[in-house]
Amino acid sequence: MNELVIGIGEALFDMLPEGKKLGGAPANFAYNVSQFGINSCAVSAIGKDELGKELINELNRHNLNFQIEEVDYPTGKVQVTLDINGIPCYEIKENVAWDNIPFTPKLEDLAKHCSAVCFGTLAQRNQVSRQTIHRFLNFMPDREDTYKIFDINLRQGFYTKEIITESMERCNILKINDEELIAVSRLFGYPGIDLQNKCWLLMGKYNLRMLILTCGVNGSYVFTPGHVSFVDTPHVEVVDTVGAGDSFTGTFIASILKGKSPDEAHKLAVKVSAYVCTQNGAMPKLPEEYLI
Repeated sequence: MNELVIGIGEALFDMLPEGKKLGGAPANFAYNVSQFGINSCAVSAIGKDELGKELINELNRHNLNFQIEEVDYPTGKVQVTLDINGIPCYEIKENVAWDNIPFTPKLEDLAKHCSAVCFGTLAQRNQVSRQTIHRFLNFMPDREDTYKIFDINLRQGFYTKEIITESMERCNILKINDEELIAVSRLFGYPGIDLQNKCWLLMGKYNLRMLILTCGVNGSYVFTPGHVSFVDTPHVEVVDTVGAGDSFTGTFIASILKGKSPDEAHKLAVKVSAYVCTQNGAMPKLPEEYLI
């Protein structure tokens, strides 16, 4: 496989009730892609502290490639509490290392050889990382088989209409959940309540190749021009849902890169994300039966 897949943005520790675990949506995404035998890499920044050393050790323990710069800010961490259904609530620390990811010659080289990248809104809350992400996207090859996935990941108040708009204009695949779609619709003043119509509107407005809409226990959709796929969410014993969406995105893109159709990629992504919900943390090792 010649593909190079990048998750760029936050790499941090989720401080869960049972202890701290490596996390951050882009790192989770890159890890899930790597399990399918595709060359993937997490891009972020850490502080010059013990937590930063621990984070690097955890990346190595998960056999995940990374391009992580040391900066003069503390390594990121997120306090995670779970409700009775295992749904996480996040308290995200500000002014941390992943807010300040520098754009380096190494990063430019990665971008030029990148087949797919996943980015979100959270790491764009600070201008430094936002500019780095934008420059990375600009240096990527402009080809039909290059994927720029905007996994919107709205967290707390760390997003603006401008950040969302610029990201929509720069991506060709949008990943969004039902709650985020409602929030975006309010922000942009889209009328009506039909979620599918809103998805078609976004597909056309931003000339997207695909739009992935996840609706928790109510299933998920993949929109492609003129077609929509729907898959029910399996009933599983949920431990926590941390990283489930990232495993969905990672599995979906890995499947597409391996030549699967969007419908096939969708079905496998649903199975994998359901499995991740039965495990602690965002980066469980996947059973062989899921690996294509």
